[in-house]
Amino acid sequence: MADPQSTDTTTPRAAITRRRLLGTAGATGLALGAAGGAAGYAAAPAEKNAPLSSLGADRVMFHGKHQPGITDALQARGHLVAFDLVAGAGRKEAAALLRRWSTTAERLMGGEPAAHDDTDVARDAGPSSLTITFGFGHSFFSRTGLENQRPDALDPLPDFSSDHLDKSRSEGDLWVQIGANDALVAFHALRAIQKDAGGAARLRWQMSGFNRSPGATARPMTVRNLMGQVDGTRNPKPSDADFDQHIFVPASGDPAWMAYGSYAVVRRIRMLLDDWEKLSLKAQEEVIGRRKSDGAPLSGGSETTEMDLEKASADGKLVVPINAHARITRPDQNGGAAMLRRPFSYHDGFDADGTPDAGLLFICWQADPLRGFVTVQRKLDRGDALSQYIRHEASGLFAVPGGAAKGEYVGQRLLEG
Repeated sequence: MADPQSTDTTTPRAAITRRRLLGTAGATGLALGAAGGAAGYAAAPAEKNAPLSSLGADRVMFHGKHQPGITDALQARGHLVAFDLVAGAGRKEAAALLRRWSTTAERLMGGEPAAHDDTDVARDAGPSSLTITFGFGHSFFSRTGLENQRPDALDPLPDFSSDHLDKSRSEGDLWVQIGANDALVAFHALRAIQKDAGGAARLRWQMSGFNRSPGATARPMTVRNLMGQVDGTRNPKPSDADFDQHIFVPASGDPAWMAYGSYAVVRRIRMLLDDWEKLSLKAQEEVIGRRKSDGAPLSGGSETTEMDLEKASADGKLVVPINAHARITRPDQNGGAAMLRRPFSYHDGFDADGTPDAGLLFICWQADPLRGFVTVQRKLDRGDALSQYIRHEASGLFAVPGGAAKGEYVGQRLLEG
């Protein structure tokens, strides 16, 4: 990595790469506030002109056993985008597209510009934990003549009572997940992926989301959603003995090209915040089954304390209500079903009456969606207290193959096998 303290403006442009992190947007804001503007910042002594944060220098590797963006930590910004192959485009065009996308992803995740026509949007930033993940929808296989390679696990999801799905913002031949800890880095990747699609694929839908920025809390904490609830307490962890079994397709999986891959269920879940915020704190906590302040179960303890489902109050009522969301979603209440949730919150403005269009871009990962998401969602359909405060407005299911080895592109074993 180049010397981060260099401030020589005469250095040739070719020598100034995005890896030479000079600070972040947050650090610049601090400098402007303290020094009274850009002039004050420029006048600072050279020896103090060091990076104020290492956030932008964090890098995720593109090549590996699994694709990036699955087990990596939640990022501050995210974009989800789906494409459909254009009429006449088939297996050959899809292979060329995935090759272009993989090359671009590797470069951008390494903090380098796109190979062609880079927009310079992220010129001054480092990789910022950028991840780019690719998946295939059910319709991809018929469009490319690969129906015999379509996994059974990719069968369409069943209908659920909370579904109010917009078909134009659901499914798709190809799916791309982008995440980064800098908004410009994330947008730069989105634009590069869109441009790389060229004449092979057209945009079907796109959604943007966000999470708490790294370093915003005094200590690492589970993220909160837009209802103010701690969200993700019981997420499986890579250190769990059965993590790979629940999340990733085994090496001996069927079909073979999905080895070490996973299945992503994507749902745009609108939160009916006006209704939710009318509830008392006690009512909100009973809907979820956890304290709002720290995510601890209503049965007592801290966030990670095992929930006591049998504990009753003095009047004989269950402390954790029978229809509480946290009770219903527990793996031991769903035959051991487990999935890795890795969502983004979203806010897309307001309806004409002022109702916020906001909620969760729910993304969950599992080795088998029928045993993961579908099992849990069917249980929620039968009596989740949270269901009257949310609405599922878009949906997608995508087969996400394993990671690409050095010199390979994502999906190569499918498209050239």
